[in-house]
Amino acid sequence: QEDLVESGGGSVQAGGSLTLSCAASEWSYSSSSMGWFRQGTGKEREGVAAIFGGDGQKYYADSVKGRFTISQDNAKRTLYLRMNRLKPEDTAMYYCASGPEGRTSGVDWDAVWGYDYWGQGTQVTVSS
Repeated sequence: QEDLVESGGGSVQAGGSLTLSCAASEWSYSSSSMGWFRQGTGKEREGVAAIFGGDGQKYYADSVKGRFTISQDNAKRTLYLRMNRLKPEDTAMYYCASGPEGRTSGVDWDAVWGYDYWGQGTQVTVSS
């Protein structure tokens, strides 16, 4: 059984929407720190959004603020990323990541080293 499994990627035109899902196993799901990252061709992996703490503090990259929304369903052990008004520059492989249970601080939320489990990724392609 894989730790984190992403789904929901696909090809859309600019301005379109997609919702990514990340199904987690019992040991990989974290109710306190989970995030979405992406990596475009020839680029470094970058943080897109993260959700921290019991009160659901959310963090977003400047490039997606106002367009993307991160959420989680603890009962289903699932993380979501709703992406609206997609742009060609959003094209990338999107990865789900889970941090240690108990991590509640959002400092360095977009640092790859802060997460323990990673999914295989789901491709998002936005055409102009």
